[in-house]
Amino acid sequence: MALLSSPAVQDSKAKWRVWAREARAAVPDASAPLCTSLATFLHEQGVRRVLAYRALPGEPDVSTLANQFELLTSRARFRPEPHLTLHPWASATEFSRFGALQPPADAPREALSTVDAALLPGLAFDERGVRLGYGGGFYDRLLPGFGGLVVGVVWSALLVPELPSDPHDVLAGFLATETGVRPSRP
Repeated sequence: MALLSSPAVQDSKAKWRVWAREARAAVPDASAPLCTSLATFLHEQGVRRVLAYRALPGEPDVSTLANQFELLTSRARFRPEPHLTLHPWASATEFSRFGALQPPADAPREALSTVDAALLPGLAFDERGVRLGYGGGFYDRLLPGFGGLVVGVVWSALLVPELPSDPHDVLAGFLATETGVRPSRP
């Protein structure tokens, strides 16, 4: 399958997001092999509690990891400023404004300090672990100072040599695709 040529690194993140959405639409779902490799990697690292995400259409679906790990998920909140709160995986029972399942506003909260690994969804990642997100900056606010593993989860077709980045971007230390898990190259 031939994908669209990616923008230049100096192009805006907005232009990259358009490219990534179009490219992702052409990628077949390979969540099963991705999750198999990811589970093996997480077990090898001694991970037990994982901050995961509820997949949007086109994203790798990591929900099968709930059979092997204690998963947490997040809820986007907007007051007093945009931020994420963490909740038990099974509590995600309503749809967010973004279209993914999320916990209700009154779901029990969990502390980030209890998490061993955070799985980051993204439209694209680069080899350095830079994430092209959706533009809200939620993970960039949540993860500074996080002491666990940070794993970017993306289709290999959306892993590029270099993305535009900002000083506040949180880097993924590892990248998980349908072809396996590997360290990023900062």
